[in-house]
Amino acid sequence: MELIGKISKGSKMDQVYIPKNRTGMNTGEYVIITPLGKRIEEGKKSVFKPYFYNLKKIEPIKLQIIEEIFSIIEKDTEKGVENIIITGSFLDPGFKFNDIDLLIINEEKVNIEILKEKIEKTIGIKAHLIFLDNKTLGLGLSTDPLYSLMLSKCLSKKRIILKIKRKINYKLLDLHLLKSKNLIDNFDILNGDEKYYLALNMISIFLFIQNKKLSKELVNHEIEKLLNISIKELKENLIDKQDFIKKYKEIYSKTFNLIMEGIKNAKDNATKDSLNQQ
Repeated sequence: MELIGKISKGSKMDQVYIPKNRTGMNTGEYVIITPLGKRIEEGKKSVFKPYFYNLKKIEPIKLQIIEEIFSIIEKDTEKGVENIIITGSFLDPGFKFNDIDLLIINEEKVNIEILKEKIEKTIGIKAHLIFLDNKTLGLGLSTDPLYSLMLSKCLSKKRIILKIKRKINYKLLDLHLLKSKNLIDNFDILNGDEKYYLALNMISIFLFIQNKKLSKELVNHEIEKLLNISIKELKENLIDKQDFIKKYKEIYSKTFNLIMEGIKNAKDNATKDSLNQQ
């Protein structure tokens, strides 16, 4: 982050005033003061140009925050990292996010906890960091609907180049679906955001099995359509339990049956292949 100020004449020392509300440049840190005209003339300032995916626009202050986060990660890793991807509610319009979700893509392991602590201390925003190598990212995108959903709208430091072919692992989806059963068993003790996440997880799996496209907007639309609720009511915990649970159980049962059918067909095909090879 850079701020533009004007030198004011003081009685003993000249001074430059900067606003108290600023990202970075914490009190006590050393900074470099350089003439603006000279800096522009010499072309020393590099232009921050992240890559946008299904993201039409983002608030300038958020871009400043992202630029600062990218800078922290690059400085605090010995050789930098291959790519940094921002996803989640931070990219949604407005300022209703609780944290910022980051994927750190690199072949060599990086210390996520140190980076998380540095980002939160410098920026003042909770950071949720996930470390992945390119192989794991590709596998996740091909087999896990939440990975596809996560990267359906994102911002990255470098271009994302991945050729993904969807591969349905029914046993893995069965494990993922089990998480969403918590909404049925623990409806009364879950808050609105938790209910929304579990519904999102179930509907994403339901659509993924049917080979349908995934994006947050599309999944939200299906949640409202299939469960006959609004996302706003769900997140604010204002839904009617009896009617909601009835519809939720119906979709859960349909999704579970599709998974069981897929597991059975996979076993049958494996048996046929084994007999053909004999």
